Amino acid sequence: MPLIDMPLEQLYAYQGRNPRPDDFDAYWERGLAEMRAVDARIELVPSDFATPAADCFHLYFNGVKGARVHAKYVRPKGGAKEPHPAVVLFHGYTGSSGDWFDKLAYASLGFSVLALDCRGQGGRSQDSGSVVGNTHRGHIIRGLDGEPDDLLYRQIFLDTAQLAAIAMSLPEVDPEEVYAAGGSQGGALAIACAALEPRVKKLAPVFPFLSDYRRVWEMDLAKGAYEELSTYFRMFDPQHKREEEIFTRLGYIDIQHLANRIRGEVLFGVGLMDTICPPSTQFAAYNKITSKKRLEIFPDFGHEGLPGLQDKIARFFLGLY
Repeated sequence: MPLIDMPLEQLYAYQGRNPRPDDFDAYWERGLAEMRAVDARIELVPSDFATPAADCFHLYFNGVKGARVHAKYVRPKGGAKEPHPAVVLFHGYTGSSGDWFDKLAYASLGFSVLALDCRGQGGRSQDSGSVVGNTHRGHIIRGLDGEPDDLLYRQIFLDTAQLAAIAMSLPEVDPEEVYAAGGSQGGALAIACAALEPRVKKLAPVFPFLSDYRRVWEMDLAKGAYEELSTYFRMFDPQHKREEEIFTRLGYIDIQHLANRIRGEVLFGVGLMDTICPPSTQFAAYNKITSKKRLEIFPDFGHEGLPGLQDKIARFFLGLY
């Protein structure tokens, strides 16, 4: 089999290269306390998109650092006679929550769906600087030269946990049957969500981003989605005198260090030819998950559609796989 990374047996043993800050757990407990203290002021605004099968809403809430955060909310028509499961969905880097149409498959199966717009990317959420709309890229390094609590992905990770908790609070949703899913950045956010809100019962991350930054650098793959790592060093530390400090700071927002907090069941998808999010960086997170888990491997596929995987995820959430 062609290789762009380690042999499979080494991937299963790999534990990551990026440093974990000494105060990592305290950092996230402080963040969760800040999130729980926020007056969320949840608002549901009916959408002008309507179908005979589902009710569609814009859902807004206050997140940490004063940002107004947006998600699309789709539920089976009229709610349901009894509380039903919900899926929290997360999108790829620089993208958005997508079209309403994309959520209808889950609604047709009896699930409510909440799809987050990440701050400052392609949707309606504010970024941490209270700028509405897209700031496009640079989100990995946003806040890197300030206090660790100012890292933008800290705020986005907390948004995922807050949205899951909001889903659990909806009267039509069964709080014990809330799931998370996404690919690339969305896969990373599904892991962060289930780690920071451990009541998430199932999650399906696909080729997750935001893992093991030093490994990405060492493989010379700080390009494309990870290009800002290279840009940062070129502009602010051209001789790498602060390399250890920088990678340690990035460790606060490295999903591999959150993975052991997950309590839900995991279905994880990976393509072994992925040059965007290298397989070893994904295994660094997968190998640290201690809850029930399974891995779906696609040897000849990279960062692209993985045939049949979405069907398996749907069946996984339905309890059929």
